[in-house]
Parts: sequence; structure tokens; C-alpha cells
Amino acid sequence: MLLSIRDLRVAFRLGERGQTTRAQAVDGVSFDIPELATVALVGESGSGKSVTAMSILNLLPDNAQRSGVIEYRGRDLLQATPPQLQALRGKEIACVFQDPMTSLNPVFTVGQQLAEPLRRHLGASRRAAAERAEALLAEVGMPEPKRRLASYPHELSGGQQQRVMIAMALACEPKLLIADEPTTALDVTIQRQILELIARLQERHRMSVLFISHDLGVVGEIADHVVVMRRGVVREQGPVAAIFRSPRDAYTRALLACRPSAALASARLPVIDDHIEGIAPVRQAKPKDPSAPVVLEVRALAKSFFLREGLFGKREFKAVRNVSFALRRGHTLGVVGESGSGKTTMGLTLLRLHEPTAGEVLFDGRNLLALNDAERQAMRRRIQIVFQNPYASLNPRFTVGQTLLEPMVIHGIGHDAADRQRRARQLLAQVGLDDSAFGKYPHEFSGGQRQRVAIARCLTLEPEVLVLDEAVSALDVSVQAQVLNLLKDLQDDLGLAYVFISHDLSVVRFLSDDVLVMKDGEVVEQASAQQLLAAPREEYTQRLLGAIPRGYQGPPHPSSGTPG
Repeated sequence: MLLSIRDLRVAFRLGERGQTTRAQAVDGVSFDIPELATVALVGESGSGKSVTAMSILNLLPDNAQRSGVIEYRGRDLLQATPPQLQALRGKEIACVFQDPMTSLNPVFTVGQQLAEPLRRHLGASRRAAAERAEALLAEVGMPEPKRRLASYPHELSGGQQQRVMIAMALACEPKLLIADEPTTALDVTIQRQILELIARLQERHRMSVLFISHDLGVVGEIADHVVVMRRGVVREQGPVAAIFRSPRDAYTRALLACRPSAALASARLPVIDDHIEGIAPVRQAKPKDPSAPVVLEVRALAKSFFLREGLFGKREFKAVRNVSFALRRGHTLGVVGESGSGKTTMGLTLLRLHEPTAGEVLFDGRNLLALNDAERQAMRRRIQIVFQNPYASLNPRFTVGQTLLEPMVIHGIGHDAADRQRRARQLLAQVGLDDSAFGKYPHEFSGGQRQRVAIARCLTLEPEVLVLDEAVSALDVSVQAQVLNLLKDLQDDLGLAYVFISHDLSVVRFLSDDVLVMKDGEVVEQASAQQLLAAPREEYTQRLLGAIPRGYQGPPHPSSGTPG
């Protein structure tokens, strides 16, 4: 056995030292990681899976208190000294984290960051480290690896940044790779590439993998053994085939049921607690009116960026080219494509957050792109946007109440302060937050709750169209289900029209009436959601659909061991 965890308990001390207040994050977790196997830790945000994994190398804050046994090759890592752990980190046990931009140093080049573990742990010379760094980038499938050594992290795409993180983790050929949500924020094709890359490298380097995820669809494709956690406790564990074919625990069954399906349409998504308690959805979606009036019509929209080239030259980069569509009241247009396909730029250009190069955006019979500043300010009330990251889009110094009241004050909504406050509290209830949220700050909420606040802020202006830019992609499956159900309810109640931008075709299938597929800034296919996902015409759309994780499809890898 490569690593065994026995009765691991992790608590975080709250307040000053000496106080007895403790928050229990992990409570009696036990599982094994055999050699040459992939073990997956699965659960919602806050289930304790990342805390469990970070306990292995004690990558936890100073207020963490650990007990139990973490035995790696016969040595208890809980008893290891800081220098002993430092010697293990990166050399024998390496980590790949969810967000590479928070893990990569923005002021060092890729080559410098790859060379550091080689020189520190292996004593490689500067030249040998550079040669090995180039070979590592080539091994993880980085295009033009030699040129990329001189690049800074911000010059790479999300998938390329994650490849750099994997290359750094593999630099010293570790025996155990801890991959903490390494594909969550990536589009489906890049996610597929990263999963296949990890599987290939695992076989080539003969290492074990501890894979952390909230998505059982992904886990079913890569894992040999699954450990399901909730609220710091292991609810169920076993071989991947047993977990997927006949899950014993109600929580595991709920996790499997919460994820939208690209193949089957459904009116509502089950929520974890309701599924566990056997509560059936009581609300049904309203049928869509195929003859509803068109609220937004886009004609030949284009957006170019001009990049400096040489001393005086510049090069045109066409991010959006000739995009056209019509959106009816109460309907949803799904916009899908890989990272870099132009879908987000198109959404921002609709609202003139990017100035368009050409085209028309007709809203209520007026071209939004031809309005002056005063007219645009009045029209902006009626078209709002919800961004991907609620952590970045909410002001951390404003309470939720201040966040909701500010746009109403700016646009003169409500008779007086009391009326605006009443409206704000009603909106909180409408998005499923209780009245106590009004006086709290963003850091006091979970990611899903923050996204609800962001949606409520948009609704303060009583919009007719919402542009949702990857609004649920960073949420775990259970919270995602709650927010998607909320969006459907709001659409039914208020007649909202959505432009729903996403890389997740399963989510798009659940929410959208029509789908627009983008590649390299252009629309390559457009049809109803049912028609496009059932019988896509274009090879690119077929490739996007083929990349969707579909859970367990066959027997475990023949090279894997069986955890005890």
C-alpha cells in the first residue's frame, strides 16, 4: 500500500490562540491508496475532501489541528518534521490545484518555475534544468514547448496553464499525484485532454493519483476506487463499478441524480436534500410560447482587437465574426464553444462592455450600438449580465443590502429608501435567501449563495434580458442544480429571456430552447436544443458532445490495484 489514512480528524481553531472554539472539517476519515491506482474523493463544496488531501503534506493554515494516522510507505506523515515534509513535497508527492493562475507565480516565466523543483530536489544544473523543462512541456502536450519556456502565465490559456502545473508536478517523477479539481473551470474538450493526459502520464510514470472532484461524471472515467464524503465524513467507498452501478448511500445516489444530462431533457433538477428525503419536485416548468415577441435581435455582430506588431504596425484579431440570432421573450439561447471561441466576447459586446466593430443589436426596435451615453444608460437597466465568478463581481466592502440598493438608487427605482429596502428584501426571498442575508458581507456566503446575490442584484433593475456568462460553471453539482432551477423559476415568473453562455452542454441542454455553437469567433451551427444535441450536423459540435464526461462506462483499468 502506497498511502493509508486512518481515522483522520481535522479541526480549525477559531479566534485567538487558547480559545476552545473549533470547527470540525474532517471527522474520522479512513481510506487507502494502492500503488499504480487512481482513488477519487468526491463530494460537495465543504465536504472536507480538499482538507483531507491537503492534510497529507500539511498544506493547511496554522490554525488547523490534525489527529489520526497518514502512513506513507511505512512512515506516519502526521509525525514528520517540517524539513521532512519539505523533502517529500514535489519530489515524492506532488499537487495540481484547481486554479493554475493562483498557483503559478505571475512574475516568473514558465521555464523558471519548471526549473525550480529540478534544481531544489534533484540538484540539476541550470542548463540541465532548462532542457528537462522543455522535455516536460513536450510530454504534457504543450505546443511549441521551447518558445513557451519564456512565456509568463498570463500569456497562456487556461488549459495551457493547467498543463504547466502538471509538468511542474511531474518534474521529479513523484509516486503520488494529488489532483484537486484540476478540470473544473475548463471547457469539455480541454477537460477531456487533461483527463487523458493524467491517465497517460500515470501509466508512463507508474504513479498513483488522488483525484478530488465534485463531478461523478468525471470521476467515473478516471478512477478505480471512489470515496464519497459529506460534511467531513465518508458516506460510502468502493470500486468505481460498484459505486456507479449500485450506490448504497442515499447521498451518493443524490449526487448522481443532480447532474443534468445532455441526452435527456428534464423540467427540474433534483436537489441533494430533497432527493435524500424523497421529496419530488412540486413545480413544473411552464410551456414556452413559440410565437412570443422577439426581444433581442442580433445582426452580423463583429468585434476585432488590434494587437501591436513591431514598432509601428498592428495586427487585427477577429474575436467575433458575423454573429446573428433572434431571442424571444421567456426563451433561452444557449451559446457554447471551447475557450477562445468568442462566446464571452460576443456576450460582452451585446452590452457594449466591448465596443463592436460592426453589426446591429436591436432591442425593442432600437439599435443598442447606435445609442448615445444617456440613452444607453436608460437601456442598460433592461439588459443585465451575471458573471462567472461571484467572488470577483461582488464588492467585498458592501453588505448584501448595500449591493442591492445601489443600482436602484442610481437608476431612480423605488419611491424612497423604505420602498427600495422592501424591494431588496423581496428579491432575496425570490432567489432563496432569508432576510438575515441583507446585513451580511459576501465573504459570509458560499459560492452558490453569492451567485444568488449576483442574480438578485441584476433583478433590482427589472431587466427583460439576462446575459449569463458561465454563471454556474464554478459551482458544485448540487448548488448548480439549485441555481439552474432558480433561473427556470425566474424565467417562468418574470418572462425573462436569457443568453446563456457555457462550455457545459449538459447544462445548456437543461436550460436552453435554442443553441448557438461558436468556433473561432463564428457561428458554426444553430438549431433547437433538442435537435442539435440529438443529431448535430457539424463535426465540431459532435466533438464537443463526445467530450462530455459520461461517468463509468466499463471495467477499471487493468493496471490498477484494489484498495483495502
